[in-house]
Amino acid sequence: MYNSKKITPAIVEFVDIAGLVKGASKGEGLGNKFLSHIRETDAICEVVRCFEDSNIVHVAGNVDPIRDIETINLELIFADIETVEKRLDKAKKMLKADKKYQSEIDLLEKIKLALENGMPARQLEYNEDEKVLLKEMFLLTSKPLIYITNVSEEQLADSENDANVQKVKQYAEREKAEVIPLCVKIEDELSTLDDNDKKEMLEALGLKESGLDTLIKKSYDLLGLMSFLTAGEPEVRAWTIKKNTKAPEAAGKIHSDIERGFIKAEVISYDELMKEGSMVQAKEKGLVRQEGKEYVMQEGDIVLFKFNV
Repeated sequence: MYNSKKITPAIVEFVDIAGLVKGASKGEGLGNKFLSHIRETDAICEVVRCFEDSNIVHVAGNVDPIRDIETINLELIFADIETVEKRLDKAKKMLKADKKYQSEIDLLEKIKLALENGMPARQLEYNEDEKVLLKEMFLLTSKPLIYITNVSEEQLADSENDANVQKVKQYAEREKAEVIPLCVKIEDELSTLDDNDKKEMLEALGLKESGLDTLIKKSYDLLGLMSFLTAGEPEVRAWTIKKNTKAPEAAGKIHSDIERGFIKAEVISYDELMKEGSMVQAKEKGLVRQEGKEYVMQEGDIVLFKFNV
């Protein structure tokens, strides 16, 4: 529509971390190395095998998604207990000099008790002060989580009735975690096709989009992120912001001067612009809105910021 010289999409970076084995928290396999990789992420997408295939060996000898989930979760819990205990010792020593460490000790003891009872830190309720302290701890089990059930083509077609997928969904409900059924074999085939062939294959499978596209969107959502767009001949670009961000802060993503000198924002939703076919027609119909400093940005807003510095 804008004949832009450059198109810049929003980006989510996924890091492929090899499967954890039992004892990883004690250094089994390449445990400690992988645990440090997980520590650096903002969220976890846990791939769980749900398909049967005698040609692909399972490390434990048979397919049991709940056992596999619990193996991984336990290793993450063990690693977190170690982190919490070290931090607790340090906080108790610091308490003698500064009473402010009491609130940290209370939080650490609350988390330690939960972990020792097999409960991930993400399942606990926290007040605002505790959330700030929790963020500094980089606990593995406090990270938001999506379970990806790796299924066969047949299972994908009827995932609502598949026993293994349903077991994972029931387990995930306790953690308030999303479950995405995905067939890695199909995704592999789709990745080799051009857009037209990909569309045909998805239609033949009765799918609206690829599992990877679903995963990207759900991951973006899990992180509490959304996008707004700026458009023009030089560039059409998606900007990543936190949900509930107000217009001046969103403008600051582009440049601090735009936030500092913010006057107003001209806004239209992506869907409305696509429906009208051009910005000229959208303006003629009065669909381009003038928004001020208190406007909360919406997913897919196309924005022109007016500012003066």
